[in-house]
Amino acid sequence: MTNPIADPLVEVPDTDAVSPLVHLESTPEGAVTVWINRPEKKNAFNAETIAALREAFETLHGAEGVRVVFLRGTGGAFSAGADLTWMADAVDWSEDDNRLDALELAHMLKALHDVPALTVALVEGPAFGGGAGLVAACDHAMATADARFSFSEVKLGLTPATISPYVIAALGPRTAKLLFATGRVFDADVAWSYGLVDEVFDDLAGLEAARDALIEEMAACAPGAIGDAKALVNDFVDQKIDKGLIEESAKRIARRRVSEEGQEGVRAFLARRKPSWTE
Repeated sequence: MTNPIADPLVEVPDTDAVSPLVHLESTPEGAVTVWINRPEKKNAFNAETIAALREAFETLHGAEGVRVVFLRGTGGAFSAGADLTWMADAVDWSEDDNRLDALELAHMLKALHDVPALTVALVEGPAFGGGAGLVAACDHAMATADARFSFSEVKLGLTPATISPYVIAALGPRTAKLLFATGRVFDADVAWSYGLVDEVFDDLAGLEAARDALIEEMAACAPGAIGDAKALVNDFVDQKIDKGLIEESAKRIARRRVSEEGQEGVRAFLARRKPSWTE
């Protein structure tokens, strides 16, 4: 299912050789799609799926030429959350066993958060529990109108602890408290009003057209600059604008100006030609 990449600047390993639970597809423009591949389980998590996702995300940390990473599920479902068999097994585990198991999910989410490229959730069908957490951990989210969301852990006597940092950052504390405490199911339009989803489309055709438009838009952008731009937000959010932050911001743009991409981009602009990364 993994496609060869025509652009020699883009290097993404073949994860099909690692696990059938996650597939990577890529395009010459530097767009990678990470597919959760358990359609018979509505792409619910188990330990093996979490491990395969973490490995896929970590391979993308050093993949050259990748501009945007899409995350989606096969079979018309994003992710129904935790697999029932996996949950049944955990009932008899010790607290320490459960802590170690939860750490795997937490590390997977952090690996997604740390992908340098822009990460975009493409949501169809259910995105429940940890599946909704994946949406929150992405930089951007697009959904079809029939998508459904829920942080349903309280209905099982649990809490959405491992996904909570990303959900709180996406929704804010008040909305997160409401959704965590009620476990309510809500649709894509409500998810948009909460800030969990950024764009809603009537159908799959609209979602995929928007995906294609974003790929085309980002083809003009330097891959390394995209990662550094994301890092600005991650590092500077909620920071006091003081002498230290001002100095750090100046250092970062100076570093970019003398970088290979920065030099090429400015020289191309002045020469009224396209920079090399668009060719």
